[in-house]
Amino acid sequence: MKILSKISSCLAPSGSLPTGEGGGRGRLLLLLIGCLGFFTSCSDILDTKSDMIEFAEDNKLNSTSDTLYSVMGIVRGIQTIADRTLLLGDIRSDQFTVTEDASTDLKNIASFQLDTENKYNKVSDFYAVINNCNYFIENADTALYKLGTQVFEKEFAAVKAFRAWTYLQLVKNYGEVPLVLKPVLTEAEASAEMSKSYSDINAVCNYFIDDIKPYVDTYLPQYSAVKGMDTKKFFIPVRVLLGELCLWSGRYDEAAHYLYDYLTLKDNPVYSYSGRSQLIVENNDFSKMSISLGYRSSVYSYSGREIINLIPMEERTFDGIKSDLANIYSSTALNFNRFQARPSEAYLQLSRAQDYTLYTEVSLTEKDTVIAPKTGLPKDIYAGDLRLGSIYSWQKYNVTETSLYGPEIATVDKFLYVDRFIPVYRVQQVYLMFAEALNRLGYPESALCVLKYGLRNQNIEKYVSEKERERAGTLLDFDDEIFDKEMTKGVHARGSGDVEYNDDYCVPQPTSKLASYEDTVNYQIPLVEQMIIDECALEFAYEGKRFYDLMRIALRRNDPAYLADAVAKRNGKIDETLRSKLMDKRNWFLPLR
Repeated sequence: MKILSKISSCLAPSGSLPTGEGGGRGRLLLLLIGCLGFFTSCSDILDTKSDMIEFAEDNKLNSTSDTLYSVMGIVRGIQTIADRTLLLGDIRSDQFTVTEDASTDLKNIASFQLDTENKYNKVSDFYAVINNCNYFIENADTALYKLGTQVFEKEFAAVKAFRAWTYLQLVKNYGEVPLVLKPVLTEAEASAEMSKSYSDINAVCNYFIDDIKPYVDTYLPQYSAVKGMDTKKFFIPVRVLLGELCLWSGRYDEAAHYLYDYLTLKDNPVYSYSGRSQLIVENNDFSKMSISLGYRSSVYSYSGREIINLIPMEERTFDGIKSDLANIYSSTALNFNRFQARPSEAYLQLSRAQDYTLYTEVSLTEKDTVIAPKTGLPKDIYAGDLRLGSIYSWQKYNVTETSLYGPEIATVDKFLYVDRFIPVYRVQQVYLMFAEALNRLGYPESALCVLKYGLRNQNIEKYVSEKERERAGTLLDFDDEIFDKEMTKGVHARGSGDVEYNDDYCVPQPTSKLASYEDTVNYQIPLVEQMIIDECALEFAYEGKRFYDLMRIALRRNDPAYLADAVAKRNGKIDETLRSKLMDKRNWFLPLR
């Protein structure tokens, strides 16, 4: 594998594992890396029919080469599930619809005909990652110290986070899963694990919150750059993962504090501004407008600040695992322009429903605020929020009936560098998860501040009531010198312009005064939550978040209709058959095989 071999050569110039007494370890590690798909029977979950079984001896990972090869083997396993995790989050959502050229497997995913033969339903790949993590955790020599420092502390923390993240993806897609915490190397061990009770998402999240929180202050590994990518971004920040796990398990106070701490770390603060797309208009003539592409460039720039954590992918299948997402969503030479999924009518309507606000200072005394029109624009897709128009273009062209090429061309610029990486966590996701936690804690004005103004002390003091500020306490304390006006923006400004001047984009108010402050807050929480989830849809399209977001809110509210209504209306009107199916939560998940 080209990426992994480049990394390993940085620390192990010979390119080989130790021999002699450590040869058993070397052979075992090579098998762990090379046989990540070894689970093929036992309901396709746990199977040990692999050559690796004969090396099931008490081996310790106690050299740099051992740990490096093992950690990079886990990264390779995560590559295997990268496309699938993203597709299952997008294609099952209300944001996309499959085309006539889509594969049968994708069509079945979209219609929730989730059988065990679907090529995207291969739970063994998740457990292959987990088993490699379990082996590392079981065998890494954590007692090895050098100059008073635990030698493999960073790698150990990284692997713990990989395992927790993989389990989160697994349970989001399968609903209930075996919680396997030890390496499975024999058929007897596999049978014993399969006989245990399965764990749901609350059990999984609660277990791994406790499992990884001791490593919240552990630094991540960092090797030499590969293809211009900072290898530190290959690894998952523990605080961010803890924030997401806590959101899923309803531990909102913990989620908020983990995410706040990550955003405000003194040695590495995370600014909310990392680029946005803007209208360029002269004299309010929108028929001749153009757009800057700051949003697009920030999303696919692996060297920028926006990407926190990514999955590195190979540029060629010859080198290893190459993403197929571009061929699914875009027109390419390989698919003869026959892309398999496109933005749904529901997604187009959501984008169009946003108001793009344009604010200009005509003079020292005269200000002008304009809401951009929804018609008369150079492209219809520029109406409303600009993020969709920044990353997606589509056109028809004439082809003969016998042409191999499809009659449409779709281009998704989020996949310009999909042959290099797939984003996992981004800056905006951390801010939106923080907003979600704040809102659920009863701080809807603070959550709205994340969307509209950006979190800096001046904005918080101006737009968040004193009562809410007192209740939120230190969660709303941002260093004035670090979080300044230039580097602080509301997330909605990424595509909807100078939204801080849009008076209609605000915390919803009841039509008449309610009996108490608490009643008002309880009225606002679900409405602001919807604004946050809509913002997530606008920000993370084509990144596999949407179905999982709908699921989390539906589970939180114990209201399957929240998900069912949205997905059933993906094409603009309710599909009653699909809605009826999705009212049963069991149909949200893939069957284990």
